[in-house]
Amino acid sequence: MDIRNERLTLRVACLATLMAVLWGGNNIAIKFSLNGIPPFALAGIRFLVGSLIVLAWVYMDRVSLKMESGEKGSLVLLAFLFTAQISLLNVGVHHTLAGRSTILISTHPFFIGIFAHILLSGDRMKPLKILGMTLSFLGVVFIFAESFVLKDFQYLLGDFLVLGSALLLGLRLVYIKRLTQGIHPGRLLLWQAALSIPMFFLFSLIFEGNFVYKWNTKIGAGIFYQGVIIAGIGFIISTK
Repeated sequence: MDIRNERLTLRVACLATLMAVLWGGNNIAIKFSLNGIPPFALAGIRFLVGSLIVLAWVYMDRVSLKMESGEKGSLVLLAFLFTAQISLLNVGVHHTLAGRSTILISTHPFFIGIFAHILLSGDRMKPLKILGMTLSFLGVVFIFAESFVLKDFQYLLGDFLVLGSALLLGLRLVYIKRLTQGIHPGRLLLWQAALSIPMFFLFSLIFEGNFVYKWNTKIGAGIFYQGVIIAGIGFIISTK
């Protein structure tokens, strides 16, 4: 499949930089919220809030939400990837430090490069690109090396889960690149949320039924940041 790739413009570069800054605070917001809300329930709440922002955008753009013929299988697969990726992220952040998880989830461009090379015919790996990706991945190697050298394994499970989330995030973003060639990004985002949110709450009912919920200003601010800024505005910016 030939995928349309455009040259990097100043506008796109600025938006990408803005998103990098916003995403840098996401794991900290998750960590705040996990003090009172369990991982799966938090994911459901986050994307329920974000969906309301995306829905307003879709309404203003007058985009049809009807799932067209042939889109069902693709959107279900996207929702599955999305649910798995966010679940690994939230559970992983719960079991590691916010700083470590931020570094690990930031490795997703490494996986984007690999999956784009495999799945997108117009996005090939070149020697300079491979070198840059390899150097950027060395930070992850040092994180895991530290745990083994110091024999401090308390964060290892969380680290691996977040790294797995980064891998799935890279795959999901490449898959979205393919889907947006024929599906409006707004419809794609809403169906992704509509199919995944029930799964998050179902998992919460099964695995988090005995959790005692708490609420304070930090937890509320964390949900606002994840839902409105990242899952809402951030997701819209990422489609521009």
